[in-house]
Amino acid sequence: MLQLQLIRTQADSIAQRLKIKNFDAQEIVQKLQEVDAGRRAVQKKLDDTLAESNTLAKQIGELFKSGKQQEAGVLREKTTQLKQSSKELQDELASLEKEQENLLVLLPNLPHPSVPAGKTSEDNEIVSQEGDIMEMGQDAVPHWELTGKYDIIDFELGTKITGAGFPVYKGKGAKLQRALISFFLDQAIEAGYTEYQPPLMVNEASAFATGQLPDKDGQMYHTPLDNLYLIPTAEVPVTNFYRDVILREDQLPLKSTAYSACFRREAGSYGKDVRGLNRLHQFDKVEIVQVTHPDNSYDTLEQMREYVCGILRKLELPYRVARLCGGDLSFASAMTYDMEVYSAAQKRWLEVSSISNFETFQTNRMKLRFKDKDGKTVLAHTLNGSALALPRIVAALLENNQTPEGIRIPEALVPYTGFDLIN
Repeated sequence: MLQLQLIRTQADSIAQRLKIKNFDAQEIVQKLQEVDAGRRAVQKKLDDTLAESNTLAKQIGELFKSGKQQEAGVLREKTTQLKQSSKELQDELASLEKEQENLLVLLPNLPHPSVPAGKTSEDNEIVSQEGDIMEMGQDAVPHWELTGKYDIIDFELGTKITGAGFPVYKGKGAKLQRALISFFLDQAIEAGYTEYQPPLMVNEASAFATGQLPDKDGQMYHTPLDNLYLIPTAEVPVTNFYRDVILREDQLPLKSTAYSACFRREAGSYGKDVRGLNRLHQFDKVEIVQVTHPDNSYDTLEQMREYVCGILRKLELPYRVARLCGGDLSFASAMTYDMEVYSAAQKRWLEVSSISNFETFQTNRMKLRFKDKDGKTVLAHTLNGSALALPRIVAALLENNQTPEGIRIPEALVPYTGFDLIN
């Protein structure tokens, strides 16, 4: 959530910057300014009314001491009227504050100045590319055919017991999943991240704090009876560890990692690009989260980007890094890098990780602050990234490593799988 002070001092700039995200903020910003002016006026009236009540209370006490009961009674009648006015002003103030918050949550985060203009993923800026794009033989097939051939993932069984987008992993397919999770977690721990195992459901306050609500309300699985949400990523519970917390500056950065199942409705996703493992309703992912000092967050973003690239190198997958254009940025992100691996059989790039800097957008919602060296309370910055999401990694590993003998396992994974070939 944007800070209200920005609306007061940089309204025109905010509207201009949000155009990069293809978001017309002019009407909301103008309404916010009007509501804020009204709220401050009511707050002043309330403060003045309460101050007058306090002054009269002292005068009434002195009049009673002096035996001037009649004069004191007149003033008491006036304080009764002031109390009623105070109650009305407090109700009006609460209503304006609620209206103000309802407007603020409609505004996306401001894009970083380096974010390129654009409307779709076609306009993203390719920052780097590494690894050879291999040409597969005529016998090469996409992963959804390989999974059946080697009996490692059963899509039909998943559809039978739950629905489309909920595959069942079996045999070496299940072990490959477990191996990747362990490998990713070990890599994160080695890089200084503390491992957590968070809940798979969160309450409304947690989903709001990280920006899923109200923006992605329709994309989350919701259990109405308990008003809980299945998490779309471990980012949500892990970042909320620090909700309503004031840290010390010397505690920063906080580096956390967690494996979780992830749940996404993915409403409106159809077509060949969602076939097989390309887009699922339930999938596994290892997430990395950092809480940093504002001065360091963009250096941290680059470090996290390079960290994920390092994992992809170890998996021997050709990859590229894209800086997302404004139209492709998420609601809460100020800047995002996508890491994409090349799927040789599908002959296209598959996004396997997003690394994002949210600056103060999440921390303002969750009141996550730290005390700086001068004792001032400052909002921290939050970042998170997939390190990594499994489905498309598995898809690329299966497709890129298919041989006449079977599917080759990258050397870095063999200690985790216990086998070097799926056949």
